[in-house]
Amino acid sequence: MTKDIKQVTPYNSEATKKSQVEDMFDNIAPKYDLLNHVLSMKIDVLWRNKLVKWMKNDNPQEVLDVATGTGDLAITIEKGTHAKVIGLDLSQQMLNVGVIKIKKLKLDGKISMQKGDAENLPFEDNRFDAVSVAFGVRNFENLTKGLAELRRVVKDNKSVYILEFSKVEGFLGPFYMFYFKNILPAIGRLVSKDNRAYTYLPDSVNAFPFGEKMRQILLDTGFKKVEYKKLSLGIATIYKATK
Repeated sequence: MTKDIKQVTPYNSEATKKSQVEDMFDNIAPKYDLLNHVLSMKIDVLWRNKLVKWMKNDNPQEVLDVATGTGDLAITIEKGTHAKVIGLDLSQQMLNVGVIKIKKLKLDGKISMQKGDAENLPFEDNRFDAVSVAFGVRNFENLTKGLAELRRVVKDNKSVYILEFSKVEGFLGPFYMFYFKNILPAIGRLVSKDNRAYTYLPDSVNAFPFGEKMRQILLDTGFKKVEYKKLSLGIATIYKATK
């Protein structure tokens, strides 16, 4: 199933997708939060809150947030569930921004940040009460391997929560795609000074499975139950995959 997914990379260079993704996020880290909120008109805050509301039902004590970036979801999880959170990311520059944010919020006792690879998680099997990834699985070099790792470290009968962009279908689709492919990259280039990062975003979303396709990939990974909710007319989707 995952063999059909076209491999889209940030810089189209000879380097691996993993190292290109790391470089891209290191480059845009200083402006990432600003751009995120501006380009999504802060709807991304609403999406994260919805994920945490769903996760809260599991009453997690310890959560792993993969591809944590600057820690927005990790912070939302801690505030919404009072769980201890470990945030893991490939990009040291993104983590550095996150550490400053967490200290300002006096949450450094509750949230720890560490550099690491989603496809080779440095944790034992069945450790976490919940695992989350927001806008990160699209950047995995090997999707099957990354999803299997998320499943490995979550406890039996507990869930992995994935928030990811999907495609807007119906009459609004063409209008949103125009914004996504033309306006969003232009603003991104202007503010971040990285010519490719915000072109990679729509390209990678277009190439990535969503809805039923993504549900089937998660079931094929070994999860016993997968549910999903479309958000904001399908701009994003939350998947809950239970081990």
